[in-house]
Amino acid sequence: MQTGRQEQLDKMSRKENVDSENSVPTPEEYDLKKETFKRTPFSKSKKVNSHFKSPLQVAESPRVSPEEEVEELQRKNEQLDSGISQLEEEGYSVEELDQHIDKLHEYNDIKDIGQSLLGRIAALKGTTTRDLYTRFGLDLDD
Repeated sequence: MQTGRQEQLDKMSRKENVDSENSVPTPEEYDLKKETFKRTPFSKSKKVNSHFKSPLQVAESPRVSPEEEVEELQRKNEQLDSGISQLEEEGYSVEELDQHIDKLHEYNDIKDIGQSLLGRIAALKGTTTRDLYTRFGLDLDD
């Protein structure tokens, strides 16, 4: 048994088959036709401007008491201290590490400038930087 709305839709589709090119739907037919093409049904409970909720939810870690958190941080601090003392026993020093990091920064800055210059030279000569690497005897992996 068809509902009144379904009967109207069936009637419209039969009418469209007969004279689909020359017919102009009545306002009621237009509203029914428009309603059939909606993607989702109208719902008053859903908000269009609601906050986005990611489908990938990160599970919250269980809440720990402040005392347990302090104990965990103290354990991590002790582990780090023991690691530092072990490295110092092997002959490493914090000052040496700082100097090494500074030299790495300087090396990276110089390398960036060199690559920038190679790119400009390649653009002026109408070639690729890869060709310039081989022309100047540079290693591509460096």
